[in-house]
Amino acid sequence: MEHHKIAVVGVGGVGGYIAGMLGKNCDRLTVVARGERGEIIQKNGLMLYSEISGKSVTYPKVVQNAGSLENQDIIFICVKNYSLETVCDELRPVVTEDTIIVPVMNGIEPGDKVRKMLGKGIVVDSLIYIVSYAKEDYSITQEGNFAQINIGMKEKKRDKKQEASVNLVYGILKKAGILCQQSDNIEKEIWLKYILNCAFNVETAYYDNTIGELRKDDTKRQEYIALVTEAYEVAVKKGIPIQKEEIDLIIDKFYHYREDATSSLQRDIREGRQNEADVFSGYIVREAEKCGVSAPVSRKMYAGLL
Repeated sequence: MEHHKIAVVGVGGVGGYIAGMLGKNCDRLTVVARGERGEIIQKNGLMLYSEISGKSVTYPKVVQNAGSLENQDIIFICVKNYSLETVCDELRPVVTEDTIIVPVMNGIEPGDKVRKMLGKGIVVDSLIYIVSYAKEDYSITQEGNFAQINIGMKEKKRDKKQEASVNLVYGILKKAGILCQQSDNIEKEIWLKYILNCAFNVETAYYDNTIGELRKDDTKRQEYIALVTEAYEVAVKKGIPIQKEEIDLIIDKFYHYREDATSSLQRDIREGRQNEADVFSGYIVREAEKCGVSAPVSRKMYAGLL
């Protein structure tokens, strides 16, 4: 890891956790953090409070703009979807054909969008299961005993360079102490997480309730199941090989989350910030219409979120 130049673009909850873990062993780590966030990290270091790995402070190089990066071996993109186009515009001059780009973002399409917008580099698709967030002092908190990244490539036929890129990212994440798995069908894995978020993020945001509050209301419990089911039906129509048993596991998780659990979409809407309602809800509503799937609960909640 110490021989590779690695950058993390966006150091909120997800990017901050990844950067904080990488920074323990990578002397050539750079983070892209704008404004006051970047200034504080540069002055005080990147502080990570993790229930898995404990407290740490690392001191990566800080730049304010992705276009200010030197050529990197690996770039993790950890921004909200509405910032992706801007980030790709900034990255385009510094990405080479050999640069490995890993979008660790919400939704189905980030990897495909990065491939299209950059037109070069090697894109490794990924998803992350984690509860993490940035506090007002820009320190990062990771909660719970689980933080895992799954990586792979959507391309069915991969050349040796692509395989080597996935293996390199896997090795670096493992050495950093980040739980990581390689997937032979990363598209399916991305859909499974997306289906979960179509319910978890959307319903907590729609009602501005904790998971515990949703569980106490029979109507809301049934709507949660409906949101999962509607997204699953869209995935099946699109040819994603998800089994009903896997959907049952997603529904079962609803009954085991912490009572006070909230979602990033809920927090963003509550604070009046730009948000990813279109990613979590709008996408599934549009795809349902294209596929001929009735998705009344998804449509109702998307309209309410808007």
